[in-house]
Amino acid sequence: MSYSAFIARRYLWSGRGRGFISFITAIAIIGVALGGATLIVTLSVLGGFEREITDKVVGFTSHIQVQGFQHQPLMNYTKHIATIQDSFPLVMAVGPYVAREALIRSKENVDGILLKGIDMGRDITHSRRYVMEGSYDLDREPGALAKLVIGKKLASRLALRIGDKATVFGIARSVEQGQMRVMQFRVTGIYESGMAEYDDVYAFTSLADAQTIFQLGNAVTGYEVLLTKADSAEIVAGRIQDILGYPHYARTMFQTYRNLFSWIALQKKPVPIILGLVIIVATVNTIGTLLMMVLDKTKEIGILMSMGATRWSISRIFLRQGLVIAVIGTILGDLLAFGLCYAQLEFKIITLPSDIYFMTSVPILLRLEYFLLVSGLSIALCVLCSIIPARLAAKLLPINAIRFA
Repeated sequence: MSYSAFIARRYLWSGRGRGFISFITAIAIIGVALGGATLIVTLSVLGGFEREITDKVVGFTSHIQVQGFQHQPLMNYTKHIATIQDSFPLVMAVGPYVAREALIRSKENVDGILLKGIDMGRDITHSRRYVMEGSYDLDREPGALAKLVIGKKLASRLALRIGDKATVFGIARSVEQGQMRVMQFRVTGIYESGMAEYDDVYAFTSLADAQTIFQLGNAVTGYEVLLTKADSAEIVAGRIQDILGYPHYARTMFQTYRNLFSWIALQKKPVPIILGLVIIVATVNTIGTLLMMVLDKTKEIGILMSMGATRWSISRIFLRQGLVIAVIGTILGDLLAFGLCYAQLEFKIITLPSDIYFMTSVPILLRLEYFLLVSGLSIALCVLCSIIPARLAAKLLPINAIRFA
């Protein structure tokens, strides 16, 4: 161990009679730790919000939805699906669906729903992952009642449980189709996504039963397109509309839920400012700690220089102190941030109203990049800020330092 490293360690962890300096060192380390932990938790929460909302939107819809202009039914959907899959390498899967408003009646109540019919063989959504009771198998056996999967909140309002029957009224869109068609369904599944926009309204059945109740024949109301890269959704949607032509109308999930994704982007804008301010506060604590050490150790610095210590070796003492404070504080901050994030992931300590935030608890996205980014910035800034007290210590004249002390 070099003498500069040895002296730096002794200055940081001073012994009897110098407890004040040790206390200030601890405060500086705590400041770096709290600053880093705050930033990591903030980034993890914002990343969690973005991932959770994006996953749920994609899970219930897709990256792109192709619908009929003014809700016109789309014929020959098998041919059009093949065209989309063959024309775009970025397209992972395409699924047809039928989605229209309907009324649902139970023994207890009547409510409005958006009934969505899904082809189980081509289902590209992730709706099944949110099923908490029953099953998501929507295909029915011959002679049995049509199957229905509804949200937990809707089931509560209608007092429906697994196995109960419900009557659905499908409202026709044209005079030729008549006024409405009535079908009886059996509730086979109840889901909860945490997004009230879906849980209150969406009900799922098979594609064939949805076509029957809405009197669509072999037509559908749209196609759901899943991509390998969500960032390409806008470009692919424009090309799909050009290829398929009228009456097809393609919209991305970012257009359909513009307000939602704009809110996410707005939440992320202040992050660089917060990042800078919190780390600056932590580094200022480091500067203050080292400056007090310089003042306290003025006599010792003068003695070292009179014995032949170079200005660079004196500077290295305080640079090493700044590095030690930064590294220890950063490690403690990383551990604290990981502990808080893990506790939220496992125990859902902080809950949220789902009708406002689209989820039931604060989401967390633990990513190595967040820890590396914040840790790197913390250590770099602390070391850079250590240059100021290090230069001041190196500029002291030995005779003045000893006389001053």
